[in-house]
Amino acid sequence: MRTGGKIKLMEPESGSRSGFSLRFNLRGSAGLVVAVSVVAILLIALPAYRWFFLISVLIGLVIAGGLMLWHRLHPIKEQDVHPKRPLGL
Repeated sequence: MRTGGKIKLMEPESGSRSGFSLRFNLRGSAGLVVAVSVVAILLIALPAYRWFFLISVLIGLVIAGGLMLWHRLHPIKEQDVHPKRPLGL
C-alpha cells in the first residue's frame, strides 16, 4: 500500500489477537511431564494409537541400534575431523 511516496509494510501488530492461538512456555522437566502425560492419555483413550506408538518405538529402537552398531564398527578417526581448530585457538 502506498501512502505519500513511502511504502507502508502491512505487518500484524504484536498486541493484536487475530486468531486463536495458545502459547505456553514450558522449560525443563515441565515440558517433559506434559509430553509424557499427553502420550499416556492418548495411549489410554485411543486403542488404535497403541499400535502406532508400539510400531514407532520399535522402528526407533531398530534405527538406534543400527546406528550404535555402525559407529562401534566404524569409529571416527582424528584425521576424519575437519577443521580441527575452526577458530584458530
